[in-house]
Amino acid sequence: MDRSRDRRMRARPFLAVVLVIILAALGLGLGGWWLVWQRSPLQLQHQALTLPRAARFVPRQAPLGLYFLTDGEQPVGYARAVAPPRQRHGAADAIERLRDGAFAAAGLDYRNELSTWLAPDIGLALLEIGSPEAPVQGWLLALSSRDDEGARRFLQRFWQTRSLAGTDLQVSSYRGMGLISGRGALLGQEPVPLATALVDDDLVLIASGRGVLEQALDVSQIDELNQASLPRLQGAVDRLGSGAALMVARTPALATWLGLPLPAAASDRPTLLLAALRPQGRELILEGLVDLPALADPLPVSSAAAGESPAAALLAAAGNQSPNRLALLQQPAALARVPLLQPLLATLTAAGPAAGPLPPLLAGAAEGPLLAMEGPEGWLIGTPAADPSPEQITAPLAAQGLVPAPLTLHGRPLLAWTRLQAGSGRASEELQVSLAGWRSEEEVQGQAWAWWGRSPALLDGIGGAHGSRALRARQAQLRELDLEQAPLQWALASDGARGLLQPWQPWRLLAALAGGSFNDAVQGLALAVEPEADHSLHWRIRLELG
Repeated sequence: MDRSRDRRMRARPFLAVVLVIILAALGLGLGGWWLVWQRSPLQLQHQALTLPRAARFVPRQAPLGLYFLTDGEQPVGYARAVAPPRQRHGAADAIERLRDGAFAAAGLDYRNELSTWLAPDIGLALLEIGSPEAPVQGWLLALSSRDDEGARRFLQRFWQTRSLAGTDLQVSSYRGMGLISGRGALLGQEPVPLATALVDDDLVLIASGRGVLEQALDVSQIDELNQASLPRLQGAVDRLGSGAALMVARTPALATWLGLPLPAAASDRPTLLLAALRPQGRELILEGLVDLPALADPLPVSSAAAGESPAAALLAAAGNQSPNRLALLQQPAALARVPLLQPLLATLTAAGPAAGPLPPLLAGAAEGPLLAMEGPEGWLIGTPAADPSPEQITAPLAAQGLVPAPLTLHGRPLLAWTRLQAGSGRASEELQVSLAGWRSEEEVQGQAWAWWGRSPALLDGIGGAHGSRALRARQAQLRELDLEQAPLQWALASDGARGLLQPWQPWRLLAALAGGSFNDAVQGLALAVEPEADHSLHWRIRLELG
């Protein structure tokens, strides 16, 4: 008995040591896994959105500010990690070319000048200095360093290279900081004014001239003048939560740099747009807020549970259509009163002037939900049966020479609007009838809906029990946005998304910087817009990439 007790007592220290070793190994393993995960490029998906340090040097009224909360290597590693195995090299190469091209546009060689020391928090701002009557455009680039020596070595080589190329340098002091300025050539371009400053030994400021740099240092000392203390930006950072990049844009940049069409009514009041970009798998999520002028009739936010709104019921009644574009509008007439949304609504409800006069009339008259689809056979729009009524549409169509006529087609009664016009060529003496559109009613689950279209072939798909594969794909795109009660939702297949992005100015700029097009990688696009209580619009874009 005593011997058994002795053996147990001698075994206890040994078991304790084994337990300690196991716990230590487990702790080291978890710690190593945590460190690997923290350094993984996939962390970009969960990057917390923070106020960038560079924003302290950007004036509040700057037309455009871009801030990147990542360094130059993480996006490349992320593209390689999420791409299919056979496309990993090509995906990483495309992001590398885009990165190198972006820095080259600012006159910098990323691989030889920046790669060894560049840290997250990179800022680029387009500025206007001088008097409001005669503003001078400039730019400011802010680069964070991993350590003090990296930033100092970069500035030394930066000016040494340009000095050897014949640049006359001027060294001065401003607000206690050393400034170096001169005229230098950026990668073979004509010599232009340049100025640099080193802040806190780890932040490099490069500006298009001494005046721009002095303005940046001035606003950094007064919170009321810089973007870092802008209450609207602070609120947006808290509201959006996560992102790898942040953009602040004002009215002058919306049309000039972002290619957003602004109606005259929207240009009368300064507009502020805030946006965050974050990757999510093989998709890019662009989410933001844009200020709205005060509306006489504010847009109410729907409080219905998901799937219970009239718009959701209308979408369920869409039948067997095969749309490559789908727009769902809960309050089209109210949305049409928002100047910033007017150009977007014109694009949502029809593909262009060839669609005829009926789609824009419906978008401006319908108070209830409206579903607009476009497929191989043309456009199709669904509304509640009494909103708008045929009488509301007939008068404005009659002013354009369109006459309503009751018809029966494919066994369905419908109302068609036609126009009589003289023929051409040998048939010039004959009158021809052109169809501008038709209206048909369909009852689904006890609710009456009106369907409007231009091609009679679309009638066959109305009222089908099961949606087509294309329709289900567009519905899935809207669900992935996770804003199912947004008053404006839009989904496009690959061809529609590529056609929308290809002429867009920022998209063409990205292609130019990368030295190649990204169109083939686009697999789809979805957009949702909803009003906020503070007279702003919250919007989210989901870009699917192959």
